[in-house]
Amino acid sequence: MSQSPEFLESAIQSSVQRALEEDLVPDGDLTAALVSPELFTSGTFTARQDGVLAGAACVTETFRQVDPTIKISWHCSDGDQFNAGEALATLEGPLAKVLTAERTALNFLSHLSGIATSVAQWVKQTDGGATIWDTRKTIPGLRSVEKAAVLAGGGANHRHNLSDWVMLKDNHLTGTTITEAVMSSRQKWPGKTVHVECDSFDQVQEALEVGADILLLDNMTPEEVTHCVSVVDKHVQSGAKRPLLEASGGITLDMVSSYSHTGVDYISSGSLTNSAPALDIGLDLVNLD
Repeated sequence: MSQSPEFLESAIQSSVQRALEEDLVPDGDLTAALVSPELFTSGTFTARQDGVLAGAACVTETFRQVDPTIKISWHCSDGDQFNAGEALATLEGPLAKVLTAERTALNFLSHLSGIATSVAQWVKQTDGGATIWDTRKTIPGLRSVEKAAVLAGGGANHRHNLSDWVMLKDNHLTGTTITEAVMSSRQKWPGKTVHVECDSFDQVQEALEVGADILLLDNMTPEEVTHCVSVVDKHVQSGAKRPLLEASGGITLDMVSSYSHTGVDYISSGSLTNSAPALDIGLDLVNLD
């Protein structure tokens, strides 16, 4: 479920504000206060690794909040691939203010570009098969910008939060059944998607019969997933609506290709956001007279 541009813009502003507060409360940047306000600098954001860009808006917003007179020009956009040594953006402004914003801006850029780069690697392994899907396993407070980074890498967004749709996992089924839980969901929220986690063939069959919208095939081998897909296809032949199928649980990058052409629509992994390594990006400054 994609975020609206207005929602994302608001999330970027609040995320940057919180990040700057971590650095500047209560007494501001003590070291930068020693730098003459008469000094100006120009700088270049340079990639130290190959990757995919994400987080440009967070960087721009960081400098804007610190000092709106700092000018930044991007040479590429979110989703663009770049090579090590490539200049990603240039900036110009008061040296002291640039130094204050530098680390926060790089933290956003390195983290989010790392996510986009990781997602792009997963997408490449699908070879045009299943879509790569993110999860809610995100850093608290950064979900919106991390999900935007997933899109930049060529992936797709799962539900943004718990209000988007009903997702019935094993713990939600304590004291009830898939059938009862799906029927109750339909009664309470008729227009909401109902997503059911299945870790056995019997659960797949039950979720199909009660008309779940999405089935999460959890911790299954590619062979087991293929079998579940065939069960779903037979069910659809009887005239029933086909649910979307998601494979998840323990899937790593080197396993993506084996799941991608089983017939599932999505492959999801929390590692896309909670374990992506930060990309090495630097800001090289040159003082101006």
